[in-house]
Amino acid sequence: MLIDLRSDTVTRPTPGMKEAMFSAPIGDDVFGEDPTVNALEEKIAKMFGMDAAIYCPSGTMTNQIAIRLHTGIQTEVVCHEHSHIYLYEGGGIMANSLASVKLLPGKLGKITAAQVADVINPDDVHAPETTLVSLENTMNKGGGSIYTLDEIKPIQALCQENGINFHLDGARLFNALVETGESPADWGAEFDTISICLSKGLGCPVGSVLLGSKTAIKKARKVRKVFGGGMRQAGFLAAAGIYALNHHVDRLKEDHTRARTLGTILSKLPVVSEIFPVTTNIVIARLDGLSPEVFMGKLADQNIKSVKFGKDLVRFVTHLDFTDEHLIEFEKRIKGIF
Repeated sequence: MLIDLRSDTVTRPTPGMKEAMFSAPIGDDVFGEDPTVNALEEKIAKMFGMDAAIYCPSGTMTNQIAIRLHTGIQTEVVCHEHSHIYLYEGGGIMANSLASVKLLPGKLGKITAAQVADVINPDDVHAPETTLVSLENTMNKGGGSIYTLDEIKPIQALCQENGINFHLDGARLFNALVETGESPADWGAEFDTISICLSKGLGCPVGSVLLGSKTAIKKARKVRKVFGGGMRQAGFLAAAGIYALNHHVDRLKEDHTRARTLGTILSKLPVVSEIFPVTTNIVIARLDGLSPEVFMGKLADQNIKSVKFGKDLVRFVTHLDFTDEHLIEFEKRIKGIF
């Protein structure tokens, strides 16, 4: 049995999802004629109380489209130093939007309104214009840490006061919402744009959605086109997104429960000095006296896959294809290795 904990992107479509995909009505989405894509976009926009949405191949694309909408030459993005938009999107902020970046530190990947207030650039010829603040929820490099509405509302108010756009990389936002009990519509009310990934915890094979105003999403379609993201009969893929929103949101709690157990198992290993707080489906272990490469190699010998996440860090991510049976087997295999 392979135990693949590298990411929640490794999931395979469930039988019900496959059936929905193969039976989906389709059309040409670039012409706006794919009924299933249109239905997905309308459904998720309504969930978040936002005007419109656009379906794209990846979360990197939805994030980069949003940044393109909100920035430009001689402007600046404010984000946490460990943000996905900065670390894992191929330098896209510069390459796609020609914008600068202001990086902020923060515990478990989160920043505060006070920090943002301190770095908003003045109207000065020497400084780029601060036009965008971007948050990430849940925070990947923070071990799946969660922002709550109470934490983001002061940042939103600051952005509104200063005429700054507010974007959310909500790749795993539904993981946060099932823990906090907050509603998608409450979050939609706070941001100018939100990116939602369907191919992580929700279990779809492909796809992310960008939410925003009708004006923003109209512009986003032009940007998606130039990025090469205009798909044709994409309804086969969009149907998986509709199915996931109907069937795979509440079950995210199961992934979180297994992640907490996984963290407890790992914490007992003599080579593990720290486990980041396990809030959702991401477990980050800090090693002591053993390199990630050696640690991961020993796991690989037991047919367990994980990911290096820093010079002394290893990440594990639970998902819908990681069951209680896999968890029991993981504990059996890891005993006696170290």
